[in-house]
Amino acid sequence: MDLALKVIEITAPVFLLVGMGFLWVRLGFEYRVQFVTRLSMTLAIPALIFVALMETEIPADSLSKISLAAVVGYTCAAFGAWVLLRLTGLDLRTYLAPVMMGNTGNIGLPLALFAYGDEGLGYAVVVFAISSIFAFTFGVWTVARTNSPLTMFKEPMVAATLLGALFLWQDWQTPLVLTNTLSLLGQMAIPLMLITLGVAVGRLAPQNVGRSLWVALAKISLCASIGWVLGRWFDLPPVAFGILVLQLAAPAAVTSYLIAEKYGADAQAVAGLVVVSTLLSIVTLPLLLSLVL
Repeated sequence: MDLALKVIEITAPVFLLVGMGFLWVRLGFEYRVQFVTRLSMTLAIPALIFVALMETEIPADSLSKISLAAVVGYTCAAFGAWVLLRLTGLDLRTYLAPVMMGNTGNIGLPLALFAYGDEGLGYAVVVFAISSIFAFTFGVWTVARTNSPLTMFKEPMVAATLLGALFLWQDWQTPLVLTNTLSLLGQMAIPLMLITLGVAVGRLAPQNVGRSLWVALAKISLCASIGWVLGRWFDLPPVAFGILVLQLAAPAAVTSYLIAEKYGADAQAVAGLVVVSTLLSIVTLPLLLSLVL
């Protein structure tokens, strides 16, 4: 009973904020997703990543382990997704990226913070950064097939990750005034991401819900299993183990829909997967959380 109550206390704020965004757009209020997304991805999230890495007190060995585990995890997820799609005959350009990549930002970061505090957020930021690099390189390439991997360095989140890792490695600190400013800026990232996710889901028009349902279930099962096996294989400490499983098992990201829309894949099919997997996560993430806590 105590564990169930704890899981509810952790996950409820995440889905309540998503629900607020969903309700906001359903009531017809204006919400400029493009502006808010650019604000988040250019300022708030990079600030959150940089400060979290710079100030983390997680041992370097543990950070190295979860970094390597995340790289191996997304590589395995890509291969597993490829096999699944080949066996089922689904379009690789449409489904490969959303099946292998999860919403480690909008869902993963807040869940890590509420479940494990600053330590969990530190680990989650590392996994989120690696997933972002995968998304803006291999993920985009699977859809566009012409995108250069060098474009990832144009993303502020990647620059913030590299800079934060450098400060962590060298044990540097920014002046207190700048640190406080960046911390304040980063604090708006999590509520913005959650509300924007709700708005985006509310605006998507899913099609072929039956297919989206079984693909979403297959994605969650595949990625959660990979996270669990690798977490044990790398002998991760309990918090890092939980973060790896939860981040890999996150639902399909809205960015997958945006990438599909931009490069001419079946965006409506991806929209269905995003909506269904996000709704499923209301059940699957608390269940996984109860197993890893």
